[in-house]
Amino acid sequence: MPMRAEEIESLLRESFPQARITITDLAGDGNHYAAEVIDESFRGLNRVQQQRAVYAALRGRMDGPNGELHALALTTKAPD
Repeated sequence: MPMRAEEIESLLRESFPQARITITDLAGDGNHYAAEVIDESFRGLNRVQQQRAVYAALRGRMDGPNGELHALALTTKAPD
Protein backbone atom coordinates (compact mmCIF):
# COMPACT_ATOMS: atom_id res chain seq x y z
CA MET A 1 0.00 0.00 0.00
CA PRO A 2 1.52 3.37 -1.00
CA MET A 3 2.28 6.10 1.51
CA ARG A 4 1.39 9.75 1.25
CA ALA A 5 4.09 12.40 1.57
CA GLU A 6 2.27 13.75 4.63
CA GLU A 7 2.59 10.38 6.37
CA ILE A 8 6.34 10.29 5.76
CA GLU A 9 6.75 13.84 7.03
CA SER A 10 4.67 13.07 10.12
CA LEU A 11 6.85 10.09 11.02
CA LEU A 12 10.01 12.12 10.50
CA ARG A 13 8.62 15.06 12.46
CA GLU A 14 8.18 12.82 15.53
CA SER A 15 11.94 12.18 15.64
CA PHE A 16 13.08 15.51 14.22
CA PRO A 17 10.55 18.12 15.43
CA GLN A 18 12.72 21.14 14.57
CA ALA A 19 13.97 19.84 11.21
CA ARG A 20 13.43 21.37 7.81
CA ILE A 21 11.82 18.50 5.92
CA THR A 22 10.99 18.41 2.23
CA ILE A 23 9.29 15.36 0.72
CA THR A 24 8.96 14.98 -3.06
CA ASP A 25 6.96 12.24 -4.81
CA LEU A 26 9.31 11.31 -7.65
CA ALA A 27 7.01 9.12 -9.71
CA GLY A 28 3.50 10.12 -8.64
CA ASP A 29 2.86 6.58 -7.44
CA GLY A 30 3.23 6.99 -3.67
CA ASN A 31 6.14 4.55 -3.65
CA HIS A 32 9.15 6.56 -4.83
CA TYR A 33 10.07 9.64 -2.83
CA ALA A 34 12.97 11.96 -2.18
CA ALA A 35 13.38 13.45 1.26
CA GLU A 36 15.62 16.25 2.45
CA VAL A 37 16.01 16.41 6.22
CA ILE A 38 18.08 19.21 7.71
CA ASP A 39 18.41 18.97 11.47
CA GLU A 40 20.82 20.11 14.16
CA SER A 41 20.92 16.58 15.61
CA PHE A 42 22.94 15.53 12.53
CA ARG A 43 25.87 17.79 13.45
CA GLY A 44 28.97 15.67 14.00
CA LEU A 45 27.42 12.56 12.47
CA ASN A 46 28.59 11.12 9.18
CA ARG A 47 26.14 10.64 6.32
CA VAL A 48 25.52 6.95 7.10
CA GLN A 49 24.69 7.76 10.73
CA GLN A 50 22.34 10.54 9.65
CA GLN A 51 20.53 8.30 7.19
CA ARG A 52 20.24 5.47 9.72
CA ALA A 53 18.54 7.92 12.07
CA VAL A 54 16.04 8.81 9.33
CA TYR A 55 15.34 5.16 8.51
CA ALA A 56 14.83 4.45 12.23
CA ALA A 57 12.29 7.30 12.35
CA LEU A 58 10.30 5.58 9.59
CA ARG A 59 9.69 2.68 11.99
CA GLY A 60 9.91 -0.22 9.57
CA ARG A 61 7.93 1.33 6.71
CA MET A 62 10.82 0.51 4.33
CA ASP A 63 11.57 -2.97 5.66
CA GLY A 64 11.74 -5.65 3.00
CA PRO A 65 9.45 -6.31 0.06
CA ASN A 66 6.32 -5.81 2.18
CA GLY A 67 7.28 -2.31 3.33
CA GLU A 68 4.82 0.50 2.61
CA LEU A 69 7.56 2.69 1.17
CA HIS A 70 9.48 1.23 -1.75
CA ALA A 71 12.19 3.84 -2.43
CA LEU A 72 13.44 6.93 -0.61
CA ALA A 73 16.31 9.04 -1.92
CA LEU A 74 17.72 10.81 1.12
CA THR A 75 19.60 14.04 1.57
CA THR A 76 20.53 14.71 5.18
CA LYS A 77 22.67 17.39 6.81
CA ALA A 78 23.03 19.74 9.71
CA PRO A 79 21.99 23.36 9.12
CA ASP A 80 24.61 25.76 7.77
